[in-house]
Amino acid sequence: MEDVILEYIRSEYFDEDDDEDVELDANTPLISSGIVDSFSMVSLKRFLEKKYDISVPDAEASAEAFDTVASIVQLVQRHQGGA
Repeated sequence: MEDVILEYIRSEYFDEDDDEDVELDANTPLISSGIVDSFSMVSLKRFLEKKYDISVPDAEASAEAFDTVASIVQLVQRHQGGA
């Protein structure tokens, strides 16, 4: 799951120049570093909901929840369990 989300972020929010400048891993700050903005977060949320057949309440779609791939994976896993 982590690799799928990392690849989505690379393909959607990075251009070729960014790939050389930013090392992206599970703990890279996404929102606080400006890689993902509020509009991008909405598209990322939709991607996760479709890809993993989950529903993430807007109240849980916070900057903290989406700031790293690791935190996004935790969010998805909570909702996959029917929580």
